[in-house]
Amino acid sequence: MKKVDNQTISMFEQPIKQAYVPLAERMRPLSLREFMGQSHIAEDGSLLRRAIMLDSLGSCIFWGPPGCGKTTLANIIANSTSGNFVKLNAVNSGVSDVKRVGDEAKENAKMYGKKTYLLLDECHRFNKTQSDSLLPLIEQGTIIFIGSTTENPFASMTPAIVSRCRVFEFKRLTDDIIEKAIYNAISDKKRGLGNYDTQVSDEAVKHIASMSGGDLRVAYNAIELAVLTTPPQADGKIIVTLKDAEQSIQKKALSFDENLYYDMLSAFCKSLRGSDSNAAVYWSQRLIAGGCDPILIARRLIAHASEDVGMADSNALVIAVSALTALKNMGYPEGLIPLTHAIIYVCEAPKSNSVIEAMSLAREDAEKVRDDTVPPHLKNSVFADDEAKNKSANYKYPHSYGGWVEQQYLPDSLVGKEYYKPSSNGFEAQIPEIRAKKGIKK
Repeated sequence: MKKVDNQTISMFEQPIKQAYVPLAERMRPLSLREFMGQSHIAEDGSLLRRAIMLDSLGSCIFWGPPGCGKTTLANIIANSTSGNFVKLNAVNSGVSDVKRVGDEAKENAKMYGKKTYLLLDECHRFNKTQSDSLLPLIEQGTIIFIGSTTENPFASMTPAIVSRCRVFEFKRLTDDIIEKAIYNAISDKKRGLGNYDTQVSDEAVKHIASMSGGDLRVAYNAIELAVLTTPPQADGKIIVTLKDAEQSIQKKALSFDENLYYDMLSAFCKSLRGSDSNAAVYWSQRLIAGGCDPILIARRLIAHASEDVGMADSNALVIAVSALTALKNMGYPEGLIPLTHAIIYVCEAPKSNSVIEAMSLAREDAEKVRDDTVPPHLKNSVFADDEAKNKSANYKYPHSYGGWVEQQYLPDSLVGKEYYKPSSNGFEAQIPEIRAKKGIKK
């Protein structure tokens, strides 16, 4: 008998279990040298890489889409550290599990001088009570917390936890990284598919990589299914073609090359901006007929609903988001009806790019202006001293003045700056009149 992840497994069960370990798990990198992607946070010389190599990583949260390497990097940390490493999943763990880990961590620190790392998968699933049980362990240094989540931690997690952690944002893996990983898996005889006499076409690899949506786990599952289910030739060789790849990942290959695909997507986007609903509907259907995922079109539509319609007709954004929701819930082909509805609405709506212009101008100042102290009357007075409370008492509550009253909201260094400049189209044509009724002069 032996213990693995706190579960007892007999000598007879272990080989059977290992035989069915998915390719994605077998190919999981064991060291930083094998780790691929996330160069913006894990490249040579980066803070995260140095901290891992020196075994000095503090509490942190790994945030990013599925299959991009969050759990893998956490496991690499586990293999690199001299301390104890405990893994929990927030879905099936609770306060009692956290307490047990904390007690064991204190004992190990006292008896052996070892620190304890706690990896919590799906950490956004912890409620406030569960999170509160973690807080003192992180604060006191009893554990080094590593959270892994697909949700934005700033919106989905207890702020007290997030404020005590360094947040590392992971990005979707690029197609070239996924292609490289697939080829490695095909040739690896120890952990991959190298013991099969396999020949996989470049087109098949490219298709799986492009259709995996940046999720390496999806790509591994697809290539493993393709190899295991493709009948061998008379000489025993397994030849995986583009058709096999399409079936294994359940997505048809684009019936045009990459350049034409991006040209058509560009034509679709510019048709939206140009208010040509006939062209936009055609290009959307041409892309879908060629194998493009309708979800991608819906996402582009949402972006253009704000970028090109914006405040001229804010209903465009509501309808575009509703179309994405309907498409996800209804599936193909019925979901294309509300998608087309939204495409036509965005095309026919009045146009304004004032939203993206305002965002760009504000970002420029946000990045370069350093003297942006919050005006005293806008500061939070809950924890302020008496002097600050007196200054914040000068804040004028707009509803006490009929909904609007003149007062300073921008920092002193930016007073008079105008980021949002309404166009004369759609709803925005009414904004000067609405402002005038309020008494706003600009």
